[in-house]
Amino acid sequence: MQRKIIHIDMDAFYASVEQRDFPEYRGKPLIVGGSPEGRGGVVATASYEARRYGIHSAMSSKTAQRLCREAIFVFPRFDAYKAVSRQIHAIFHRYTDLIEPLSLDEAYLDVTEDKPGIGYAMDIAKAIKQAIKDELELTASAGVSVNKFVAKIASGMQKPDGLTFIGPSKVATFMEQLPVEKFYGVGRVTAAKMKQLGLHTGADLKKLPETELIRHFGKPGKFYYQIVRGIDERPVEADRETKSISVEDTYQEDITTKTAMLRELEVLTEKLEERLLRAGMKGRTVTVKFKFHDFTINTRSHSLLTAFNDRNRLLDTVRLILDKADLSDRKVRLLGVGLSNFETSGEETGIARGGNQLRLF
Repeated sequence: MQRKIIHIDMDAFYASVEQRDFPEYRGKPLIVGGSPEGRGGVVATASYEARRYGIHSAMSSKTAQRLCREAIFVFPRFDAYKAVSRQIHAIFHRYTDLIEPLSLDEAYLDVTEDKPGIGYAMDIAKAIKQAIKDELELTASAGVSVNKFVAKIASGMQKPDGLTFIGPSKVATFMEQLPVEKFYGVGRVTAAKMKQLGLHTGADLKKLPETELIRHFGKPGKFYYQIVRGIDERPVEADRETKSISVEDTYQEDITTKTAMLRELEVLTEKLEERLLRAGMKGRTVTVKFKFHDFTINTRSHSLLTAFNDRNRLLDTVRLILDKADLSDRKVRLLGVGLSNFETSGEETGIARGGNQLRLF
């Protein structure tokens, strides 16, 4: 039986909750996270009014303030967002119990067999979107397809309040036309490497044999070979708690000095803060990952007494780890930074994610 997968992604979730709860913010450029006048931190979510100025998540508040002087900055209210997330999931459970959350504001749903017996995934997605709008006064975008990968890409195609269906007969053409930078999991460095090899679209990737993709991109090459053909057998996995959240990047040229490593880790730490804010998670243990030119991997961790998710403490801990690390004569090809040992479990926060780790490449 062919799967029927829906990916639901709330529209500007934190900002939309704030605008719903505080009418004075409606219609105005609102930024959740960071601080006014660019005093530090990153944007967790920006309202669509703010996005018109080019403001987006993970952007520094200083840059956001420069782009829009009228922007309103508010601190995140995670308790409120978690409460709304639980209400959203209650709506999901009317249709299926196969729900794999990725964060407070997005999730995969397997509706191959739905509780009400509706049978049509598009009708279920419409019903979910309408219930969220009517009951919670919020909007969501949905992607509907035969697997998780395509459904996730589809959900972002017509935001906000979008609904995109990519049926079985359209998947192959869709993947062939997709630019490589739009492939979920393909980051800036990998996309640049693909383009250097003349690989600009899924159709270009499809021309290479699996062995060639693995030679160029390592283990992910096998995934690229399958996904460009519309093959994604990953099931929707419910009730698995996230143990850590991390970000990492691979570099075209090896990094040889701690100064250069710290500069790259600062960039990764900003991305990690945004990911943690979106997930509403605080942890105690910071881990830095090093992959060297000979492909060996080392990790170093440091734990604090209290849980946190702000960039300053993340970066202070990263500096401490880097100072203690023995990196003499080592060439670093990949760096990563993550947070674990979370303050609360997924069940307590209303989050139960698929898989043990979230990565942003």
